[in-house]
Amino acid sequence: MADATSMQVGVGLPAAVPGARPDQVVEWARRAESAGFSSLAALDRVVYDNYDPLIILAAAASVTERIGLCTSVLLAPARGSATILAKQAATIDRLSGGRLTLGLGVGAREDDYAATGADFTDRGRRLDVMLAELVGTWAAASGPAGIGPASPRGRPGVVLGGRSPQALDRAARFGDGWVAGSAGFYATGAAVVREGWRRHGRDGSPRTQAVAYVALGADGPARAERYLPEYYAFLGDAATGLGSTALTSAAAVREVVARLAGEGCDELLLFPCSSDPDQVDLIADALA
Repeated sequence: MADATSMQVGVGLPAAVPGARPDQVVEWARRAESAGFSSLAALDRVVYDNYDPLIILAAAASVTERIGLCTSVLLAPARGSATILAKQAATIDRLSGGRLTLGLGVGAREDDYAATGADFTDRGRRLDVMLAELVGTWAAASGPAGIGPASPRGRPGVVLGGRSPQALDRAARFGDGWVAGSAGFYATGAAVVREGWRRHGRDGSPRTQAVAYVALGADGPARAERYLPEYYAFLGDAATGLGSTALTSAAAVREVVARLAGEGCDELLLFPCSSDPDQVDLIADALA
């Protein structure tokens, strides 16, 4: 789905909303494709009541035909082997006919790393190493000793998240693009990534995305106030007011779409605070 400016609008799956039922997630995917949204996205956490993003995207791929699929973002350094991750991503890309964009980042929750036995303090350097390993594995997939399956496009698309100077430079050096974890930081971060893209001598331009949370309908504000402070509880007191940052009206959705489009964003991903598939219809109506 896109407005007159041609910026695409995708929706997050409710895979990180505690208690989301499998039938709700599958129905959400079907409705999103029918409504014309550009992508289905999935968040990543380990120590939380959420579905694994790669597995839930595989489920979404099985009930859709055209809509893009993306992780936004996958905590790659917490996942161990880059080779296994490369195979998993290539499998989804192959099964979906080349629809996967692998969004990667390092995250900020130490417990996610402790739970998997990964080093939290070294996660940025580890992601740099993993990126090279992922690309190398995909490049060799069609060879006699390659680790397949081969992607229909050679490899999945890769976008990188984060807002630190190191993360923004990583996106400019190694990614196909960058995803802003908040719509408010998009313009600042995108300018840094585009400048870094030029400085590193890369052709073309980076694909840019931004994330915002949405909770529409009469109970939307209440749902956002329950969900977001709990999801971001690791931030401590800073999580208290996050419920008010969600888009809870059609006008607010349209305002963010117009602003990001004017800032040159390629795709906005709207993540839900509720697992009710009717949210897909409400978002679509807000953009009509």
